[in-house]
Amino acid sequence: MLDNASYHKSKKFKANLYKWMNKGLTLLYLPPYSPQLNIIEILWRFMKYIWIEYKAYLSFDNYKQYIENILEKYGKEFVINFKLWKDEVSYTKLLSYFSGY
Repeated sequence: MLDNASYHKSKKFKANLYKWMNKGLTLLYLPPYSPQLNIIEILWRFMKYIWIEYKAYLSFDNYKQYIENILEKYGKEFVINFKLWKDEVSYTKLLSYFSGY
């Protein structure tokens, strides 16, 4: 899986595609904007919309403290069940997008 970084689309990179494909490597590009496929974006979404309370936004210090608290307790008190998240992703849509490459 490749992001859309310029070096993944460079002439030098593309010149090696057939060589890699002949060795059995399949390369797929992520959609240009695909936060649902990026684990850090999922973590941030949980922090922003579920775990951080409204009062955290009253000051920068509050906000910083909430973020530090979540990161410190992540995996213990703050947990994301990625199995449930994965089941929500429409793989049919995803595969149809990639088949265009």
